[in-house]
Amino acid sequence: MSIHNGKESLQTAEKSCDYFVHESAYVDLPCSIGAGTQIWHFSHIMQNVEIGEKCKIAQNVFVAAGVKIGSNVKIQNNVSVYAGVTLEDDVFCGPSSVFTNINTPRSAFPRNTMDDYLSTLVKQGATIGANATIVCGHTIGRYAFIGAGSTVTKNVNDYALVYGNPAKQVGWMCECGAKLDAEFEKPDITKTITCLACRREYEYTSETQIKRKE
Repeated sequence: MSIHNGKESLQTAEKSCDYFVHESAYVDLPCSIGAGTQIWHFSHIMQNVEIGEKCKIAQNVFVAAGVKIGSNVKIQNNVSVYAGVTLEDDVFCGPSSVFTNINTPRSAFPRNTMDDYLSTLVKQGATIGANATIVCGHTIGRYAFIGAGSTVTKNVNDYALVYGNPAKQVGWMCECGAKLDAEFEKPDITKTITCLACRREYEYTSETQIKRKE
């Protein structure tokens, strides 16, 4: 059973009528959609998906059964979020960015059970650029930034800026999305870095890790 109208109640799901589903989109029941979320043209949300509040699901997006999406997540056109992927709050998925969930797919030898899927976790505030590919089984850290067209083949640090194929870390990013003026992997001593755009402060905790100063 599917719905095409955000005014209808969801069966065996959290009852919420304060979301929008375009008439061309499909939402399979049961699922949970938070208040203020928008689901646009030709998108398909499968059963048992959890979507938080104030999300924007753009045109031609597919969300597989059982996927969990936090609040204020933006998924741009032509993205497929497959089983095993979790998107935390404030994640941004650029147009045509790609997730996978099986490392060694074969058409003649189907691998289509949950035991075959490798989990991918995208933590709070991370950005995935347009046409980037996230190979399954990895974690994208908080407020990390994946450059457009990159291929991620390993875990990404919190606040890391990575790009390339395969993606490599080349710097650090502020929570506001500005690049931090800091040497990567070569801090001389423990020191504080201030974002020139928003004045948030960070400090090195190791050669490959920084954290926000409260």
